[in-house]
Amino acid sequence: MNATDAMGEGERTEGKPSPEDGAADGVRFVRNRADKDSRARFSLGRAFSCAWEGVVYTARTQRNMKIHLAVALLAAILGIALGIEPWGWTAIAVCIVVVFAFECMNTAIEAAVDLVSPAYSELAKHAKDCAAGAVLVCAIGSVIVAAIVFVPPVMALMGF
Repeated sequence: MNATDAMGEGERTEGKPSPEDGAADGVRFVRNRADKDSRARFSLGRAFSCAWEGVVYTARTQRNMKIHLAVALLAAILGIALGIEPWGWTAIAVCIVVVFAFECMNTAIEAAVDLVSPAYSELAKHAKDCAAGAVLVCAIGSVIVAAIVFVPPVMALMGF
């Protein structure tokens, strides 16, 4: 039995959400095999809506994303207070976006691994650890960039 059969999508009609999709009222829509086979249109607006739902889900459910959001807010406040240069704003903005994107990917990878490997698996552990490690690498890089951007103005304020 494949994953599609296990989820009962073979019985679903085009465009109708399953209970697994999270809504019986049809508000949420996840493409299923019937939709893909019929080449049903999936609007660009709906694609962006689904993407935004993923970002919101990550922010609402993942502790580390909440930490990243708080640190990003602090970086913005510090940047305003210190009057950092435009190149510094660019570097900080890129770091924030990269960390947020990697945290969303980490959440997606963890969910997919949990879906296909509900029992403990050493390989699943490695996949999840590597995804989390990628976020850690981005966060460490962001701290280094923050030091490059924020330390000189702080030192100048302290008279060094």
